[in-house]
Amino acid sequence: MKLHFEPNLDYQLQAIDAVCDLFRGQEVCRTEFTVTMQAPAPIETDISRGVFQARALENLNVTDLGVGNRLTLLDDELHKNLADIQLRGGLPPSSTLASGDFTVEMETGTGKTYVYLRSVFELNKRYGFSKFVIVVPSVAIKEGVYKTLQITEDHFKGLYAGVPFDYFLYDSAKLGQVRNFATSSNIQIMVVTVGAINKKDVNNLYKDSEKTGGEKPIDLIKATRPIVIVDEPQSVDGGLTGAGKTALDAMNPLCTLRYSATHVDKHHMVFRLDAVDAYERRLVKQIEVASATVEDAHNKPFVRLVSVANRRGTITARVELDVETRSGVKRQEVTVSDGDDLEQSAKRAIYADFRVGEINTAKGEEFLELRYPGGEAYLALGQAHGDVDALAVQREMIRRTIKEHLDKEKRLRPLGIKVLSLFFIDAVDRYRQYDTEGNPVKGDYARIFEEEYRRVAKLPAYQSLFAEVDLNHAAEEVHNGYFSIDKKGGWTDTSESNAGSRENAERAYNLIMKEKEKLLGFETPLKFIFSHSALKEGWDNPNVFQICTLRDIQTERERRQTIGRGLRLCVNQHGERVRGFEVNTLTVIATENYEQFAENLQKEIEADTGVRFGIVEQHQFAAIAVTAPDGRTVPLGVDQSKALWEHLKAAGHIDAKGKVQGSLKTALKDGTLALPVGFEAQRGQIAEVLRKVSGRLEIKNADERKPVPVRKAIYLSAGFKALWDRIKHQTTYRVQFDNAKLVSDCIAALQKAPAIAKARLQWRKADIAIGKAGVKATEKAGAATVVLDESDIELPDLLTDLQDRTQLTRRTIISILTGSGRLDDFKRNPQQFIELAAETINRCKRLALVDGIKYRKLGDGHFYAQELFDQEELTGYLKNMLMDTTKSIYEHVVYDSTTERDVADALEKNNAIKLYAKLPGWFKVPTPLGSYNPDWAILMEQDGAQRLYFVVETKSSLFTDDLRDKEIAKIACGEAHFQALATGESPAQYVVARSVDDVLAKAHGAAI
Repeated sequence: MKLHFEPNLDYQLQAIDAVCDLFRGQEVCRTEFTVTMQAPAPIETDISRGVFQARALENLNVTDLGVGNRLTLLDDELHKNLADIQLRGGLPPSSTLASGDFTVEMETGTGKTYVYLRSVFELNKRYGFSKFVIVVPSVAIKEGVYKTLQITEDHFKGLYAGVPFDYFLYDSAKLGQVRNFATSSNIQIMVVTVGAINKKDVNNLYKDSEKTGGEKPIDLIKATRPIVIVDEPQSVDGGLTGAGKTALDAMNPLCTLRYSATHVDKHHMVFRLDAVDAYERRLVKQIEVASATVEDAHNKPFVRLVSVANRRGTITARVELDVETRSGVKRQEVTVSDGDDLEQSAKRAIYADFRVGEINTAKGEEFLELRYPGGEAYLALGQAHGDVDALAVQREMIRRTIKEHLDKEKRLRPLGIKVLSLFFIDAVDRYRQYDTEGNPVKGDYARIFEEEYRRVAKLPAYQSLFAEVDLNHAAEEVHNGYFSIDKKGGWTDTSESNAGSRENAERAYNLIMKEKEKLLGFETPLKFIFSHSALKEGWDNPNVFQICTLRDIQTERERRQTIGRGLRLCVNQHGERVRGFEVNTLTVIATENYEQFAENLQKEIEADTGVRFGIVEQHQFAAIAVTAPDGRTVPLGVDQSKALWEHLKAAGHIDAKGKVQGSLKTALKDGTLALPVGFEAQRGQIAEVLRKVSGRLEIKNADERKPVPVRKAIYLSAGFKALWDRIKHQTTYRVQFDNAKLVSDCIAALQKAPAIAKARLQWRKADIAIGKAGVKATEKAGAATVVLDESDIELPDLLTDLQDRTQLTRRTIISILTGSGRLDDFKRNPQQFIELAAETINRCKRLALVDGIKYRKLGDGHFYAQELFDQEELTGYLKNMLMDTTKSIYEHVVYDSTTERDVADALEKNNAIKLYAKLPGWFKVPTPLGSYNPDWAILMEQDGAQRLYFVVETKSSLFTDDLRDKEIAKIACGEAHFQALATGESPAQYVVARSVDDVLAKAHGAAI
């Protein structure tokens, strides 16, 4: 199988543009320097404004020319670009350009690695940058990045006209690669772990080497002024002044781009796609939790160590006990000290003579001594005494995972999707052991898995999956472990604490990465993977649908890491991504109840990402789109956002810290939110922002997932057949450009576009004070800006550059540029003009694409069969279901938003509505921007006689300002599709509506 990569995902392109737009106005250029072939005498260096100049001294035999990145932008220009990007993205503004560090936050599973690799090629294409160093925290991520570079090589060459590039894993034994990195004019990508660069006294990077011509490898890297890309910087830096951060700065980077879902130090944020955005936009799998909680097992003296603390010399521990309460025995946390009598703490005789002994708070060695009649026990964090048989619970969890797996396999195998399940375990020997002769022996988990797999496979519900399958053989084939591999080939617990452990880990990761695509094919029988911590980070397989944690995760902040292994959207046997929650649901089998899991996951997201649920920030509305007096769409801005925030505070909807109050939730629900007069046109966008902020992260309960049956009475009715016959046909489309109109629209837009500024020189003055504390520079009066007359600029090939960026013909581009009358601006600042013109033309092209689309009905044999309602199983969760409906094609309506719920409720209650269907995910309309799934099909009757048929798209607002460009375009395509089917008597009408009242108004107009 070969994985396919989608080149036009809007959020990925936005992340790439956010980084590339930092350098808007930068000319395509590079710097050159001398690289010696033998140890040279000391060289003078002058590093300033991104230029490395090396003056080679005499007596050197052979030299090469080094090629590096060069930055020509001033700090003020970079800061202006940064401010524009932050405003566009609704991000908190950076008041100053404090460093060259820029932050991109992307939720796990949304293609972070793809985004930063493609940014490499885009930065090269736009500005000529060619030297890039990717720094990662672990062997796992290093292997993952290298694998991604391998499988995207053809993809990127196709997108970027076959541009030559080299990539390699830094190896201290192959330092010749570093010399090639410095001297090659091709794009160079070096991947290195922080462990190879963060110890100056140990790492070969900082030592003279014959392989680099006698120079220190770090000096060659410095000279190139690389763009440093940091994957998971919170694990690389070691803090703001840690060894990792110091090593990054030692490379003399042109800038540092930092990519993670869980940043600790946020520096200058240029793009954010947080966990909430990813879930709401369905860019990752829906998460559901199957909880395995033990209840009413209070027959032993249960003690579990939760935490220990040493506060000003007072040592305590938090333990879980089965405590007697007014409503019966409940498992609760209590604080205890050395010598405490647990019978008093729990108020139960079963704890008689159970006492707390020594409590150790030393980091990594925490324990509590538990003394009881006849013995004592030392409990580590998370460990319990007197619990139910752990293997009994784990057997049930393994059984549940197998059942969830087989349920999904029945549904997804016909779609060409292979289902994988992942078990996280506490120790390798629980899965595999070795006898005295070194032969592998099944551990408890392997034995239990095979027993339960054979048992579940014999159930009648799964017979279709196991026809002619030898279960004895199959049970052994479908599972395996991925663990660190020692030099003898045996499995061992994973650690990267020293060189030997890192070698063991590397052997495991090589195997995992090489089999990544192989695992997705039906021809590979392996479906259930057991792992220790080898898969904690760096390994994501898109087809993991179940994750079972057979170890306790309640004491570790690792829920996000755990579910991150299964968040990616799945792929089919052609390597193509399959979208939609009806297919993509990740089931986590855990030992805590689902409410606890959701609450703790939310706390982790708040701690890791800074997303504060229920808090309205002052900049929250800055990116809302408004129409300027000249007709352009511009952001609302930070000042207006603050004014709106103050209004909400004055109205009592938020408190002084921005915390959402109950009155705001009520106003949003009732539609009674009062806004200042100037903000009324943006009501829909403002309400949407507030709805998101005041909501919570929604995690589903697997036990509430139910199949939704078809209601036969409506499915078989003549009315539904008449409705379906009007909308079931499939179409094809073609786009007809009115070239003359496109040219005139582009000319008009280019004429209205902002003015182009000349290059400027920024003067600054500072006092330099030298004292015992060091050298301190303090800026003083005297700053000035001088416009530079760059008469010697070498003008780039304007037509070729715009042709690459817009895919229009040279003739059309010439017509647009000459008609705009702005070619003098090109001479003034070529790079800035090219970017402005390309952006303007592409915006006009997108609008023309939809304006010129024509749909045509395919032959009578191409349609969505009515039988699909019966054949394609629909499932939903009780919390998102309108139960026991009477007019719907399904017995219950599964809704995705409060707007859809309100519409379904109104459809049920309105006498004019005879029947309706919430259109399932398989009902799709093709568009140039991806497939489109309308919301509703409705049959309405007026005056007891006339029948009207509607396809309805529900939106919380009908203002086009409130809808994204892509949404507007898809709605226009939907309208054109159903217009092409509008033949015969009483065809179906396409309506965009906020409520059923809007549909009734349309029906009334149609009747007149």
